[in-house]
Amino acid sequence: MKSTTLLRTTCGLMCALLLAAAGTVGTVQAHETGHAHPGKAKAASKQVGFQLIRNATMKLTYAGTTFLIDPMLAVKGAYKGFEGTPRSELRNPLVNLPVPITEVLKTDAIILSHIHEDHWDPVARFLVPREMTIFTQDEKDAAKVREDGFSDVRVLTEAGLEFKGTRLIKTLGKHGSNHFFAVPQVAELLGDVMGIVFQRPNHPTAYVAGDTVWNQNVEDALAAYQPDVVFLNTGYAQISGFDGSIIMGKDDVARAYRFSPKASIVGVHMESVNHAMLTRQELRAFIDEQKLDKRRVLVPNDGQSYRF
Repeated sequence: MKSTTLLRTTCGLMCALLLAAAGTVGTVQAHETGHAHPGKAKAASKQVGFQLIRNATMKLTYAGTTFLIDPMLAVKGAYKGFEGTPRSELRNPLVNLPVPITEVLKTDAIILSHIHEDHWDPVARFLVPREMTIFTQDEKDAAKVREDGFSDVRVLTEAGLEFKGTRLIKTLGKHGSNHFFAVPQVAELLGDVMGIVFQRPNHPTAYVAGDTVWNQNVEDALAAYQPDVVFLNTGYAQISGFDGSIIMGKDDVARAYRFSPKASIVGVHMESVNHAMLTRQELRAFIDEQKLDKRRVLVPNDGQSYRF
């Protein structure tokens, strides 16, 4: 959508319904404490706050600075299912927001790992204040965001940028295995994605892997930054006619657990969009089957919060 006026016209009714529903949603669960490896806890004396909103939408808080990541803010069933994917007859999102929209929008900055509809939807584009600081993966995405009238759009780099004392570092990823990208139309649809590393002195290091499959980029990020907590998009989203998925799944949780034995692993991006096929119940059963430490491997419900 190329003009702010058209965006506002298109979203007006949807956003009015969203705001009307904001006061009726459930309350947030109480904060819980995530597992921190004892050796790292001494060095990281401050905590990092985390809240899963829904899907890949989450909030991280460092020293009073809050980052909202990949906001998808529409009411349940606002959009058609993704064409050419399993269960496309279902409408997205599959569930409502678990917290009032006014609480979701209490943030100092927004980070967009990419701009697919389930990570930056029309409702978010309508409701987010035009002066909000927004970080994108590249100039191409930044230009799209600026088209909607946003005035403070910044591009993350692998060298990193500082924001209010927290360093934000772009990491690489791939939105599907090579066989997806061998088909030009699919490769164009999937596009580029990024992950983000969050660093701040005396705080745990967090790594949000983003919409990527497990590959060398992920291993490089884990090895280079030695994160204390790792957030994986584990919904095992699929495209019809292709084997495998375009994001991670349960096996990748076990890979991360073993690759980074001092880190907490958190699975998100589940049970919210039609093509995400792995459920929380299935992931929790897998964690039990693999005898993974449930203090280290977390599967939050929508609205649930942790401190690391």
